Amino acid sequence: MKKSIFLLLLLSFTAVSFSQETGSTYDEKLAKSLNADDRGMKKYVFCLLKTGSNTTATQEETQKLFKGHMENIGRLAKEGKLVVAGPFMKNERNYRGIYIFNASSIEEAKEFVATDPAVQSNLLEAELTLWYGSAALQETLEIHNKIAKTKI
Repeated sequence: MKKSIFLLLLLSFTAVSFSQETGSTYDEKLAKSLNADDRGMKKYVFCLLKTGSNTTATQEETQKLFKGHMENIGRLAKEGKLVVAGPFMKNERNYRGIYIFNASSIEEAKEFVATDPAVQSNLLEAELTLWYGSAALQETLEIHNKIAKTKI
């Protein structure tokens, strides 16, 4: 009998502990504001930037185009259209960087890419594909601004 009571108490304690560990901290308002589905995920468009076909641009033209490229990244991010961007380190595949667009279709993301001077001039080429990721990714810029000492 004592063993049964002890076992029952142990099972009850384990169940309570487990339910507290797996207790939800779900924030419905935040989830809706980020257009999250029930899994906290949403559709984005992933963009792989590769070296483009323009090999005749001068160093001065290239610098001007990449300055516009960076300004465009900042504008798209502030508008909430771009949630992640960044360059790749030197590699043998001619991969230059990525964008993750807050877009639900390739067509919509093509409109965003079309505003990039480096893509317009064919210094960079964009390859787009749909991607399913955490809706929380949209909060990256706000967090980044809090941890970056130097602003671009």
